[in-house]
Amino acid sequence: MLHKLVSKISHFFYPPITLFIVIRLLLLIAVPIEGITGYGDLVNYYKVASLGRPFFDNWVEFPPVFPILSMLFYKLSAGSQHAYVYMLVLLFSLAQGCSLAIFIKLAQRIYGTLADRRVWTYMAFLSGLAYGWWYFDVLALWAMLLGVELLLDNRDFRAGVALALGTLTKYFPILALVIAWRSLSIRRAISITLVTLCLTGMVIGGLYILSPAMTMASLRSQYNKGSWETVWALIDNNFITGNFGPETNRFDPQTAGIPTGNPAHVSPWLTLAPFVIFGLWTFLRTRINNPRSAVSLLGVTWAVFLLWSPGWSPQWVLYLIPLILLTLDEREGFLMTLTLVLTNLLEWPILLSRGLFKGLWITVPVRELLLIFLVYLWYRQLHPALILKPIVDQTD
Repeated sequence: MLHKLVSKISHFFYPPITLFIVIRLLLLIAVPIEGITGYGDLVNYYKVASLGRPFFDNWVEFPPVFPILSMLFYKLSAGSQHAYVYMLVLLFSLAQGCSLAIFIKLAQRIYGTLADRRVWTYMAFLSGLAYGWWYFDVLALWAMLLGVELLLDNRDFRAGVALALGTLTKYFPILALVIAWRSLSIRRAISITLVTLCLTGMVIGGLYILSPAMTMASLRSQYNKGSWETVWALIDNNFITGNFGPETNRFDPQTAGIPTGNPAHVSPWLTLAPFVIFGLWTFLRTRINNPRSAVSLLGVTWAVFLLWSPGWSPQWVLYLIPLILLTLDEREGFLMTLTLVLTNLLEWPILLSRGLFKGLWITVPVRELLLIFLVYLWYRQLHPALILKPIVDQTD
């Protein structure tokens, strides 16, 4: 028992994780708070937390986990913005350290002793990319990676709980259920899905029972938001970010239904059909015969979803980076990650923070092309003719 405990502790202090923690602590010590908040949403999170109880006193555009944590941090900091920001950044850093630990396990599961360079590459991007402490997406990313690791480890109930936690943080981790439905029996896939959906439904349903108006306003706020930072936004002439209006609007549930930007020229429900057809076609042709193909399936699911999505937020690149580095060839994965990161940094904060919204005509098409290329690269790995046939030929 003691040996297992020591083994787990020593694994967490694996050199890349230790170095990441040291780098993040040095950042917090050396950089003034204005540099830490930078161009991120930390100040916005503080302002929303100061409004009171989320889902009761005001509506929020996110699922309940982070708004509730944010409110608790606000109370623990006694309303001090300085203390609140540092507490939040420490939480985000802990989540990133846990994500790195899970990434190491996944990389070693896929590549064995050849995983080290991928691990160090991921650690470098985590350490240097400010999106990791500007936004709470790192919490959802941790839950998604944990769910994937538990799925591959055949821990069905725990995987469902992890994905429910992620879904209650930012909806996106529910996409990982595609691995269960393609790699497990129908009974097990249904079981994991029910755990995820039931836990998610219980929490949101409980909030709705206690506070129906604000909960419903929170749920519909994202649906009513217009397109932003995507090719659909360019078509709609929406040169905006994904932010909502003044914080004071959140006291009125009716304001959650106010559209932002121009209405869609092409309804997202109309564009959904071809993406669903392609997704199902890819899903039915996929054969999950190893952990790498499982992560690749999640990757292509993510890329197709993002190509359809009416909106894009630059920090969403955090969800793609580990999937890319876990599946593509080392040089290919590094170049794709670097190009995506640089494209997003050019968009935010370099261009948009300076009001140069016409720069979206550059960054959006480049990112769309990169996502299309990612779909191709991941599909190339998943197509049966490209995965199964060479294995059979070698055995012959």
